[in-house]
Amino acid sequence: MNVGTTIIKSRHSVRKYKSDPVEENVIRDVLECARQAPTAMNLQPWLFGVVRDRALLEKIAGIADHGKFIADAAVCFAIFGEKSAKYYLEDCCAATENLILGLWAYGIGSCWVAGDKKPYADDIRKLLSVPEKYTLVSLVAAGYPAEVAVQKKKILGDVTFFDTFSED
Repeated sequence: MNVGTTIIKSRHSVRKYKSDPVEENVIRDVLECARQAPTAMNLQPWLFGVVRDRALLEKIAGIADHGKFIADAAVCFAIFGEKSAKYYLEDCCAATENLILGLWAYGIGSCWVAGDKKPYADDIRKLLSVPEKYTLVSLVAAGYPAEVAVQKKKILGDVTFFDTFSED
């Protein structure tokens, strides 16, 4: 058994949280995980926001069409990318995944809420006073899970092929 792959394979989206806060040292560590993500040409075109203010969390939840549970999260991370960077989306998605896996390593559940191409992306950017050169890529609601409900995943054989694809 490998600890790293166990963390990856056991991670799942969590949308119901306990009221316990996420510790500052954990927040800083998972931000370090995000910052260490792979990035094209090492541009690191990201900006990470950490929202813990209850009123702001409620406003974000009211704006994000599929993120109402953000209002009950202990923290919401907002990942922004520099629009001028050619691969900002790929880079910021890699950073988002690193952040989520870092959270789960601490037993903190999270749920990735889309940002890029969503009509509310600019509203979130403005709400958080982020400069216009950035665009919202993702929101990550996080907190200690109030309940654990693991969703079934497709079996490996249904989602893989080796060398060339065949319907057979």
